[in-house]
Amino acid sequence: MPSLFDSKHVRRAFSRAASSYHAAAVLQQEVGKRLLESLDYLEERQPQVVLDVGSGPAHSTAAMKKRWPKAQVIALDLALPMLAEARKQAGWWRPFSRVCADARALPLADNSVDVIFSNLCLQWVEDLPSVFAGFRRVLKPGGLLVCSTFGPETLVELREAFAQADDTPHVSRFVQIAQFGDALMMAGFRDPVLDRDLFTLTYDDLPALMRELKAIGATNALSGRRHTLTGRSRFNAAQAAYEPLRRADGKLPSSWEVIYAHAWAPEPGAPIREHGHDVAAVPVSAIPIRRRPQNP
Repeated sequence: MPSLFDSKHVRRAFSRAASSYHAAAVLQQEVGKRLLESLDYLEERQPQVVLDVGSGPAHSTAAMKKRWPKAQVIALDLALPMLAEARKQAGWWRPFSRVCADARALPLADNSVDVIFSNLCLQWVEDLPSVFAGFRRVLKPGGLLVCSTFGPETLVELREAFAQADDTPHVSRFVQIAQFGDALMMAGFRDPVLDRDLFTLTYDDLPALMRELKAIGATNALSGRRHTLTGRSRFNAAQAAYEPLRRADGKLPSSWEVIYAHAWAPEPGAPIREHGHDVAAVPVSAIPIRRRPQNP
C-alpha cells in the first residue's frame, strides 16, 4: 500500500523551516503550554526519563527539564536542523539530550521511559495504532503519554478553497477525535482522556497564510500531491474562492482544531487490543510446562 505522506518531504520541509519555526509557530507554542499542564496528572511522581517526540526547537523540552532538573530529558525530532536550533535551549545549566529519529521507530529500549510528550507531531503519521504501540513499548508500566494533534476542522477553509480550483488535494485529512482515542485503545493504553479546542487565526490574505505554513514546515506532504507548481491560475481561483469568507474586520479566517489526549501505559501482562479484541501477551517464562513421566 502506498504511504499517505511523503516522509522525505516532511523531513525536508521541517529542516528548511528550522530557523523560522519559533517566530511563526504561535499556535504551536500555545498548544504546547496547554499540553504541559497535563503533566500535573503525575502529581508528586518524579520521572527519571522524559521523551519529547517531535520536539522541534525544543521549547517544551526545556520547560520539562526545568520542571524535573534531575531527569534525563530527550528531544527527539525527524529534522536534524530542528535539533541544531534545540541546542540553543539546552544551556549548560539545563542540558538535555537530542536525538534525530522517526516517531515511527523510536531508538529506545523497552520499558525505559516514564513520560512521553508529543505536541502537534502525530498529524504527520498515518498509522497511529502502530506509533502508539511503539510509544507503549518504550514506556514503563504506569508511564504517562500526553500528546496533541490536529483534528478534521483544521484548515477547512483552505482545503475547500483549493478544492474549487484543483482536483489534486492541497491539505491533509486530519484524524477524528474518536479515531485518535480508538488508536490509543488499540495500542493497549489505559484510561485515555481526550479534549479539543478550536482556534481561529486571521490573515490579511491567502499569500500571508501560505507564507506562515511554509515558515512552520506545514507544507503539502501528501504523496498524491501535485509535484509541479500550483500555477497562478489555480492559486488565483483558490484565492477567489476564499475571499467570500473575509470577516467584518477585513481579515480572512483559518480554523485549527486541536485534539489533546493523555493516557497511561498498562501494567505488565496487560493485553494489547487488536481489531477491538484483547490479545493476551504472556511471557514464555510464565507458562507452566507439564512434563510426561518417562516410561521405565
